[in-house]
Amino acid sequence: MRGEALKGHLDLLLLAAVAEGPAHGYAIVQELRRRSGGVFNLPEGTIYPALHRLEDAGRLKGEWSEEEGRRRRLYRLTARGRKALVEQKSQWTAFSGAVFDVIRGTP
Repeated sequence: MRGEALKGHLDLLLLAAVAEGPAHGYAIVQELRRRSGGVFNLPEGTIYPALHRLEDAGRLKGEWSEEEGRRRRLYRLTARGRKALVEQKSQWTAFSGAVFDVIRGTP
């Protein structure tokens, strides 16, 4: 899927991917790919700036950890991130439903 199609929705996808527990950037990329059946195969160069932006906004908390001798930054949702996720899910549901109604046409 082209990156332009995700504009405005990437934050929602990232928050949802981290909602089940802390994860490092590469694991988030893999989780998005897995959950989308390979449709969201996003480069790390797209993901990391968005993760940093969400961290700056207080929606994610990043902490360094060491796994298998490698330092990795683990991201987890903050209370503000959980609230944003709920709000964005609601907005997405309304938006996608309206788009479907338009493209489906009238009965």
